[in-house]
Amino acid sequence: MMSRYAYWPERQTHRRVWALAWPMMLSNITVPLLGLVDTAVMGHLPEPHYLGAIAIGGMLFSILYWTFGFLRMGTTGLVAQAHGRDDGSAIRTYLGQSLVIGIVIGGIIILLRSPLTEAALHLAGAAVDVTSQARLYAEIRAWSAPAVLCNFALLGWFVGNQNTRIPLLLLTLTNLVNILLNLLFVFGFGMRADGVALGTVCAEYFSLAVGIWFCRRILLQTSGEFMMRQLLRFKDYAALLQVNRYLFVRTVVLLMAFAFFTAQGARQGTDILSANAVLLNFLVLISNALDGFAHAIEALTGRSLGKKDRRHFYQVITSAAIWSLVSALLMTLFFWGGGNLIISLLTDIPQIRQEASTYLPWLIALPLIGVWSFLLDGIFIGTTQVKAMQNTMLLSVFAVFLPVWWLSQSLDNHGLWLAFCALFFARGATGAFVYWQLCQHDRWW
Repeated sequence: MMSRYAYWPERQTHRRVWALAWPMMLSNITVPLLGLVDTAVMGHLPEPHYLGAIAIGGMLFSILYWTFGFLRMGTTGLVAQAHGRDDGSAIRTYLGQSLVIGIVIGGIIILLRSPLTEAALHLAGAAVDVTSQARLYAEIRAWSAPAVLCNFALLGWFVGNQNTRIPLLLLTLTNLVNILLNLLFVFGFGMRADGVALGTVCAEYFSLAVGIWFCRRILLQTSGEFMMRQLLRFKDYAALLQVNRYLFVRTVVLLMAFAFFTAQGARQGTDILSANAVLLNFLVLISNALDGFAHAIEALTGRSLGKKDRRHFYQVITSAAIWSLVSALLMTLFFWGGGNLIISLLTDIPQIRQEASTYLPWLIALPLIGVWSFLLDGIFIGTTQVKAMQNTMLLSVFAVFLPVWWLSQSLDNHGLWLAFCALFFARGATGAFVYWQLCQHDRWW
């Protein structure tokens, strides 16, 4: 039997983890930076309801699009395992199938955009002026659906192919275009929430065009052949759909928790809604930075599983765990020292600054609370142990998040943030138990 010390990462393992993680950390950070700019653009307009509209509209599409986030996660795990087997034909098949699914779902979203928007706005229960701007935002933003979902598939495919530098370049270019267009439409053309939505739609289609160009370059250097018949027969989608059904349920439940959080904030008034919108940018920054190591683990554990390389499998997990914890600690220190400065950069509305500062301590603690949930998700995606992801999410939301919120309602918004932090803690704890069980019984292979 191999010594446990053989699973301790070597220097080259750390290098490999970082080689995949740092581009994804930087590219992921560009995503919340876009949200920060949207918030800052609306936050510097004279009325707070514009900021509230972006919070409601942005959350609607975060929920709607990430409901289908399996197009990224499922594609990554399957492609990474195919990469480990050197199966170029499977790599092509998973790409084509994911793009077909993205186009079909995106078209359905466009057709149903009005009833989906009205249902979401009704559930949010925000003020009338916030609702009218959010509706305008949503009607325009829905047209980006096919591009967004196909971009999910492309990003997952690049990561599964052990290539994270293209996503970095792709997301950086896209977000720069988005930021410039938002500033142009809002401050140049005098638009409001509709200008932010239009800028985002244009940027998403730009991203898709650039991503397909990069994809074509990689395929020209990859062995295997494209089997068109596997895109036309439903039964050939079995492997992708089997993985994605668990990811779909998991993602829906998680996004329900986010929607519940936003709706409860809206019911406490526009100031609380807007303050929570500012602080949620911190959360997105945390999750996307820590997800850099999760993405690296997705690619590397999937490849190790495909090659049946047990030693490398555990080495990369250990390495990613070490660096994830270090990164979480650094983020906590950063928010502790500079959190109020970031809030002041995001909005100059005094009451919103004050409210956000009041609840900032929850965000300071969140990196250390949530770090393990991100890491374990990466392991489960790479190894396609996605049923475990579904079950731990169901347990965390319905047995922890909602009961904690119910018991802490007297604390108002502090109780809401307490429940939110409890959700991340529960995800890490239940995921760690599942990971331990899989290791004990050697069920990875």
